[in-house]
Amino acid sequence: MTPFRIKRRVEFHETDTAQIVHFSNFFRYMECAEVEFLRSLGLSVTMPWESEKIGLPRVSATCDFFKPIRFDEEFEVAVTIERLGNKSVTYGFEFTRGDGVLAKGKVTSVCCRVGPANELEPIAIPAGYRAKLEQAMK
Repeated sequence: MTPFRIKRRVEFHETDTAQIVHFSNFFRYMECAEVEFLRSLGLSVTMPWESEKIGLPRVSATCDFFKPIRFDEEFEVAVTIERLGNKSVTYGFEFTRGDGVLAKGKVTSVCCRVGPANELEPIAIPAGYRAKLEQAMK
């Protein structure tokens, strides 16, 4: 799969007192990259699908940090689909600047039907949604 990429610039409010990106923001960056990736496919993490509402809440998220990113620096986040299961999808994320890897992360989401009271019921990823993810994996 050719990675989907977004560019970001570090904003001041995303940093700590040393003007280094606070670790928690890497999870926000991963979510932004995932949402943009899905949007590029005509999908979303929550949307109506075949007369019902589906959502893909995260069930696991990890990130390993190798080099700091500082205020006002630009970096890229690359998204790939690492695993497409029956009910879940695992995305891989790589943070880079130039040719250097800054961090790597993973997020796993499970497809759920969203009920009238916002209750979640895990379901198989709908065929049409899956087809778009599979196409992106090629």
